[in-house]
Parts: sequence; C-alpha cells; structure tokens
Amino acid sequence: MTDDDSPLDCGRTIEQLSSYVEAGRSPRDPHIESCPDCLNAIEALERVGQLSRDLLADDAERMPRPPESWFEGILSVIHSELRAGRSFPIHHPDPRVTITVTEGAVRSLVRSSADELDGIYLGRTEIVGDAETPGAPVRIELTASVAWGKSIPELTGSLRELVYRVLAEHTELNVTAVNVAVDELHGTDIHGTEGKG
Repeated sequence: MTDDDSPLDCGRTIEQLSSYVEAGRSPRDPHIESCPDCLNAIEALERVGQLSRDLLADDAERMPRPPESWFEGILSVIHSELRAGRSFPIHHPDPRVTITVTEGAVRSLVRSSADELDGIYLGRTEIVGDAETPGAPVRIELTASVAWGKSIPELTGSLRELVYRVLAEHTELNVTAVNVAVDELHGTDIHGTEGKG
C-alpha cells in the first residue's frame, strides 16, 4: 500500500490529487493549480497514468500488464520524493541575496527529464553527499524499470548522460557520479518465465 493519506507539505494528499486528476482537473482548484508541490505531484501522476495506458495497449497485444503493486510502488516513491527536503544553494552576484533550490524540486527535475527517454521509467532518485555546501561532490543514485526487449546498457547510459546534462544546466551541484540500478523490467509476464534472467 502507498501512503496516499499522508499529506504533502501543503496539506493535500496524493489520494486527493489523484482524484482531481481523474476528474480532468475540474472543477478548477485554485490552490492545487498554484501550489508547486501539488503541480509536481500532478505531473508525476499524469506520467504514471500515461505509462499505465501505454503498457495496457502494449500488453493487450503481447503480455500481461504488471501487477497493481508495481504502480503502487511507483506512486509511493513519487510521494516520498515530493517532500521539499534539503535546500541547495545557487550562487547570486549580490551577496545580500540568498537563492536555493529544494531537494524535492531537483528530484522532480530529474524525473521529468527522464521521461524524454522511451523504454525506461525512473524509480527512486537519491542525492548523496553534502549538497548544501557549494562545490561539495555529490552522486546521484537512481533506480529504474526498463521495458522488456530494450537494451539496458543503452538506456541506462542515455539516462546517465541526460541527468548529468540537466543538473549541470539547472543546478550548481557538483555531480561526480550518476549510478543507475535497473531493479525491474516492465511489459513482461512476471509470473512466468519470459523476461527472467
């Protein structure tokens, strides 16, 4: 089970936001549509929904869809990563100005960027190291699910390059390593022998 009833920092829950998305974001909720936490969650929920629809269409022709627990696991990870977490500094030429980006925002950036890649779905994102100290080395630890039949080395290599590029463009993190662990294949018959090994 996911912790859908545990509220985000703004007070809304994933369950409430999921219902809002299922209703076509209507009637319009001004709080949700202006809250960064809610909008990040909605974006993630819509991506999971699209992934579910894509898998259903694909599996209708070939293999059974993943179990519901697979999607619940994704939603649980998304929920935990929406927390603001640590604040990472961004340099500003005026010493009187302090600018930071939250850990949750960086994770959301990595997740949304990973959606550019077809055949791989990002699981957990962990920023390891003293990212709150400017210039300190950090590494990015990712888990991912790869579509059955796709090249794992090719997709994980593309994901690493993408994450390096996006974080260099949008943050000042000193990323020294991006590690990707593939912990699942999707689009497979997880109860049978196909896709094993």
